[in-house]
Amino acid sequence: MANPVAQERPTTARRGERPAFDRPLQVGSPNIPDRGRLFQRISQALDRGWLTNNGPLVREFEDRLTRLTGAAHVLATSNGTSALEVLARARGLTGEVIVPSFTYVATAHALQWQGLTPVFADIDPHTGTLDPAHVRELITERTSGIVGVHLWGRICRVDELRAIADEHGLALLYDGAHALGCELDGRAVGGFGDGEILSFHATKFINAFEGGAVLTNDPELAERVGRMRNFGFGPGREVLTFGTNAKMNEISAAMGLTALEHIDEITAANALRYEHYRAGLLGVPGVRLRGPGPGERGNDQYVVVEIDAGVTGVHRDRLLSALHEENVFAQKYFHPGCHRMRPYAQRAGLHTPLPLPGTEALAERVLVLPSGPAVTPHDVDLVCELVRQVLETASAH
Repeated sequence: MANPVAQERPTTARRGERPAFDRPLQVGSPNIPDRGRLFQRISQALDRGWLTNNGPLVREFEDRLTRLTGAAHVLATSNGTSALEVLARARGLTGEVIVPSFTYVATAHALQWQGLTPVFADIDPHTGTLDPAHVRELITERTSGIVGVHLWGRICRVDELRAIADEHGLALLYDGAHALGCELDGRAVGGFGDGEILSFHATKFINAFEGGAVLTNDPELAERVGRMRNFGFGPGREVLTFGTNAKMNEISAAMGLTALEHIDEITAANALRYEHYRAGLLGVPGVRLRGPGPGERGNDQYVVVEIDAGVTGVHRDRLLSALHEENVFAQKYFHPGCHRMRPYAQRAGLHTPLPLPGTEALAERVLVLPSGPAVTPHDVDLVCELVRQVLETASAH
């Protein structure tokens, strides 16, 4: 099939020439769908003089998320990292916690920061999520829990992980920072495991400037999370437990609410761009566009491609450099795996580091391409032409 933008084929920038794009195309450009409504909410919060401490906008945001996800309890937090820290503490995790190495380092850091030891497991290379068989191999008498990551919206093998957790009496938590609105066999993210967390960082397709949330169907766990995110206060401001300050403020909630009002159109825009990438990269040897699996509904927040250097003759990093020269700021997600990062690789004793072949192979191949409403479908077509040109030029030599 002829490419519809072939007549506008961009050229790879050389020193002294203008790049193909006159503005940077970014992964995770902030979505700001309705500034007027946002400023109206902020103005109302300022008029009330109630800017934090479980204000009305935070409560409305939690209620909207409850209806969207079907979770029984949603507790908004200052960010996704604090959400995981509080959830891990509230669930009573101790000792070792099994977690994928192929994740943003915040997942591991949140556990380490609570005095826990992240034990890095390998992934299923087809999904990028935890490999249940390797999780089972890593369980010791010090293991208290498993934290799965719904990577790029691909939901973990939740039933297998639930069976392992129940067999060994372990807590089961999920980092769903990428997965708002995603479903598996009609079950929405927010109700898996003992609890899940979401992120509303500025780079997420629904953002609250900074923000996060803990979701759970367990009322007792929700009560503990609610206390711990607010210094351990209970009714009557009696301090009932240790706690921290992980509350969401009203300004963040205003942004989150405004974004949620437009979630359908943002999701549709993501899906349109994904389809343009799919069509534009179709048939390119050695380039694979990842997508949802059977029974899954994704949110198309991330456009993820794998570059097979054995087929293309071009390593992922060379393609990445060429795209950067053209103002296309694709990114490596996640390189290296957490187990290869200095703080964890230098740990004595506990895998120093263990080889994780699935993690390391995927970390060498993956590129995340710019998408979202800030990137037009025409931009996507031109990015696909750039990818094709770089690979064709390399193969000609």
